[in-house]
Amino acid sequence: MEMNQIPEIGKISPEIFNELIFPRLGTKSEKILVGPQHGVDVGIVEIGDKAVSFTCDPVFIVPEYGWERAAWFAIHILASDAVTCGLKPKFLSIDLNLPMEMTKEQLEIMWDTMHRECERLGISVICGHTARYENCHYPMVGGATVIGVGDKDEYVTPRMAKARDKIIITKGPAIEATGIFATMFPQLVEEKFGLSFSQKAQQIFYKMSVVEDAMTAVSVGIRDNGVTAMHDATECGIWGGLYELAQAAGLGVRIEKEQIVVEDCVKEICSYFDIDPYASISEGTLIISCREYKAHKVVEALFRKGIKCSIVGELTESNEGMVLIERGKEKRLEHPIVDPFWKAFYGALEK
Repeated sequence: MEMNQIPEIGKISPEIFNELIFPRLGTKSEKILVGPQHGVDVGIVEIGDKAVSFTCDPVFIVPEYGWERAAWFAIHILASDAVTCGLKPKFLSIDLNLPMEMTKEQLEIMWDTMHRECERLGISVICGHTARYENCHYPMVGGATVIGVGDKDEYVTPRMAKARDKIIITKGPAIEATGIFATMFPQLVEEKFGLSFSQKAQQIFYKMSVVEDAMTAVSVGIRDNGVTAMHDATECGIWGGLYELAQAAGLGVRIEKEQIVVEDCVKEICSYFDIDPYASISEGTLIISCREYKAHKVVEALFRKGIKCSIVGELTESNEGMVLIERGKEKRLEHPIVDPFWKAFYGALEK
């Protein structure tokens, strides 16, 4: 694949990852329990008698959300990747490469919110780097690693999934796309759908986290006793997330679209901004694979926490492929490759 085939914006494709990144991973180590692979958010290593998980993500700050809301979201993006392995996040290493225009007052609000949210989630900040530099711009203002610690039988990863595991999806499609559109363009949404709709849609912003979803799911049981893998539906949404989880597991998948729950306001906002909700960025949506006999108990536990969810299909043998059932008809589940949210978002900003 030629370099000019890399999508203009967003994550690189599995093909580019496999060609350029995966063959070049530094020194090999027998301590690596889960290494880098496309569609897996967490690396896990053996340290002593413990499993230690690591994630690495951008620090994503959007001032237009408001500093408190932006900082809340930044922490939950980081923690949401970390919890997909089932281990509770414990430590945070964070690098802040801040724009020159950021003021002390803005930094204080941002960092105080990050501190309080980390405190609430039980995460300790252990090291970092904080500075302002030329040519650093919002929203990508640094990077961070979240570290989790647990016993070696307490984590999950897609290779633990098996054919006939059920697939559970929380909250449904386009949670992040809807939350961001409603927060960034409240007047547009209000003019089209009314004030009460706009206010309700803006509350979806605070659903853009899978921390509670994941910790609730694994509390029911893991591996042969329950949850076998988890993946948050970020870039390319539910379709991308399902494809990536199945691919990472080395399996196929069979999904009934009409069984997927949909939060209020999502369909209307995605239609208004002309994006496919199922292919759009959806931080806050958790895709869970689970042994069949425990799937309903996971759903019940999530409902008790007020988290909408449903069983939408199952993993299959790899030779059965990626199948999507829509209105009773089968078709191939394709990875969207390019998330439609970004083009729509920047187009709306220009207007």
